[in-house]
Amino acid sequence: MSGNIRIPQAGGSIACGCEQTTCDAQSCDHVREESQSQHTKLPAVVRQLLLSKHAKESCEHVSPVFIPSQEKIIAIVRQARRVLFPGYFTKTRLHAGNVEYYIGQELSELYDKLVEQIALAIRHDCRRNNQPCTNCEGRSHHMAIACLESFPRLTSLLATDIQAALDGDPATSSQDEVVFCYPGLLAISIYRLAHELFLLNVPIIPRIMTEYAHSLTGIDIHPGATIGEGFFIDHGTGVVIGETTLIGKNVRLYQGVTLGALSLPRDAGAQLRHHKRHPTIEDEVIIYANTTILGGDTVIGARSVIGGNIWLTESVAPDTRVFRKRPELIFANSNGEK
Repeated sequence: MSGNIRIPQAGGSIACGCEQTTCDAQSCDHVREESQSQHTKLPAVVRQLLLSKHAKESCEHVSPVFIPSQEKIIAIVRQARRVLFPGYFTKTRLHAGNVEYYIGQELSELYDKLVEQIALAIRHDCRRNNQPCTNCEGRSHHMAIACLESFPRLTSLLATDIQAALDGDPATSSQDEVVFCYPGLLAISIYRLAHELFLLNVPIIPRIMTEYAHSLTGIDIHPGATIGEGFFIDHGTGVVIGETTLIGKNVRLYQGVTLGALSLPRDAGAQLRHHKRHPTIEDEVIIYANTTILGGDTVIGARSVIGGNIWLTESVAPDTRVFRKRPELIFANSNGEK
């Protein structure tokens, strides 16, 4: 019998389709669940969704054109880090006899993966903005190889970032610890890769990369920011670095630092998109925890030290120390007596 057909049984019981031979219809979970089902209302929801996708506020991608894959882009990031830090994030044992082969194989795979995802990003961007054909296939090959050609320079840059961590943090004396354990270096390494793609005008992929780093570390670096060598973020949670931020050489930030924009109008997305909105931090500046520095015209001069819990919307001359007044502390016993 079908599970949905109930046949009266002796004694008032019915066969309802559950695992029991007979059961009381008033208490049977199977019958009760069937009577409470609201599946018949789902087709109306589907129809409303199909209508709403044509609305201005709707965000959808219903098209035979594929879009970039977040999962594959994250895989590209991980593979790139295996090349930039050879031997750290791989199961392969590297030695003088196989390292050239290993890096060559990784780069060859990366090239193909980058070409695929960049082409999808360009094609999707063209569709979204109703642009004519922009030769996405040809451009993707040029962009992919240009990105990979930057790897030797990125390796050198990241070496200065590792050394900055060793110089600035007495809690470690090992570059292995910095590479394996420091969220700041993880965020910086992904940012530096994403920044190269940003400079090549690759759509959306750089943001996917840096937001992946953000989700892992709590450090939010826009791929458009410009950051010099020897950059060190200590601890890192809650750090925000905006798109048009300029950071010089040998700069050190602590957790909770925000390099952001001043209050923006509601239409800032279109009105201020190509304006400098975030501060400039010159060489060898140190900014301590939970400090906020805002504004595109704000410049923190070289070798300055900005203390913790500072709010700055004005420039600071080079070699300046900025600190808050010592707060008044109240010491009381458990009864509240001072």
